[in-house]
Amino acid sequence: MHDASAVNGNPPPTEPQSMYVKTEKIYSRKVKGTWRTVKTWSLWTLLGIFYITPWLRWDRGEGQADQAVLLDIDGRRGYILNMEFWPQEVYYLTGLLVLAAVGLFFSTALFGRVWCGFACFQTVFTDLYIMVERWVEGERNARIKLDKAGWSASKLGKRVVKHTIWMLIAFTVAYTFVLYFNDSFRMTKELIDLTAGPWVLGTVGGLTFTTYLFAGLAREQVCIYMCPYARFQAAMMDEQTMVVTYEELRGEPRGKARPTDDFDSRGHCVDCEMCVQACPTGTDIRQGQQMSCIGCNLCVDACATVMKRFKLPPNLITYDSEVNLVKRAKGQKVESHLLRPRTLIYSAILLAVTAVMGFSLTTRSVMEVNIIRDRAPLFVRLSDGGIKNGYTFKILNMVQEAKTFGFEVEGIENATFAVIGYAEGGTTVTDLPAKPGAIGKYRVLVKSPKPLSEKSVDITFKLTDRATGEVSRHRSVFMGPGR
Repeated sequence: MHDASAVNGNPPPTEPQSMYVKTEKIYSRKVKGTWRTVKTWSLWTLLGIFYITPWLRWDRGEGQADQAVLLDIDGRRGYILNMEFWPQEVYYLTGLLVLAAVGLFFSTALFGRVWCGFACFQTVFTDLYIMVERWVEGERNARIKLDKAGWSASKLGKRVVKHTIWMLIAFTVAYTFVLYFNDSFRMTKELIDLTAGPWVLGTVGGLTFTTYLFAGLAREQVCIYMCPYARFQAAMMDEQTMVVTYEELRGEPRGKARPTDDFDSRGHCVDCEMCVQACPTGTDIRQGQQMSCIGCNLCVDACATVMKRFKLPPNLITYDSEVNLVKRAKGQKVESHLLRPRTLIYSAILLAVTAVMGFSLTTRSVMEVNIIRDRAPLFVRLSDGGIKNGYTFKILNMVQEAKTFGFEVEGIENATFAVIGYAEGGTTVTDLPAKPGAIGKYRVLVKSPKPLSEKSVDITFKLTDRATGEVSRHRSVFMGPGR
């Protein structure tokens, strides 16, 4: 029996092929050099800041939170050193997010993916996890050999130790994170006693799992496939941006070599793949700029070590701009242009936002007043011909000390008012209190002794701080039937 496809002159059908390449595990090699030193210092500095900050104290007075940095969800307050923020000041958070975003754009325009390579939490904790892996299982070749070996007591023991340490690190990350939202000493005791609330325990459990998953197991997959920054970083860079580059004209044609070989008629790249092995994402920078390159510069250190061994000039792989790469190939003088249109624009935005936030912080009021006029009824006609309006008056005292305010009404001739519970009538109130760090709510009734000539007139509530003499005025509307 003949195959129909063969009779028609077509090859026999083949098995369908997958459109996806199987992920290969990356075994990053340990390297030494300038950038590895910078990366290590960055790692321990950022981890130190993260772990130590919740334990710093700041005296705010008796009965007040004494943690230097605290986002108190239950108390609806935020504390940073001597500054206290309320929910009404959420615009400061907006300003910080704008500064962070523009700062990221600015640093990327100048130095490429410096955030990804040295400061991103995924990079920092992945680097820490790899350090633990090297300490437990050995260097690159030892780890490859261990993965290929069959299961034994030694292999099982190393895996248990490694994953146990990874899980402990993940727990410390989650535990420290919740300390930023709760008093560190109290929360530590509650976690030890297992008396913390379900939200806290859920947060600790969730962050422990995700840290272990992302830093220990997913690693470069997070940077390549999950992080959105890798997708739009190219829009923030230009030919003057400092990036990891490979001098193709000098390195090609590449090939295996020995230190005693003559390099006059061949490229300086000896195809050792040390740059690829040093890369935590497995990127071959010799193929040009790629989305998977996080700009950590470890390949620069790896290549510099090889060039030194072969007594060749350094910087075959270097950290420089594309413009300088071309100039260096032509033998021209290289130079850096930090001041260019996009960096100037980013700088202007950063300065403007910083100035606005700085001015707002230095001039921010420690008191906020809200006035809500009654809408049902809009007004009340009294038996003596007068008109009465009701208002709900709220004073937010943002400082941790009691205040007393003088209270007056302006805008209506011979108007009187009553603050329920504090004064039954008159033109001034001398003892309207505001408790420390609290919202004072008052019921105010304003009376006009005669009908208004119009359906509404503007009135002003005047508050005078009895301690400082500071005066603030707050406008509202007084309604009437009109004529």
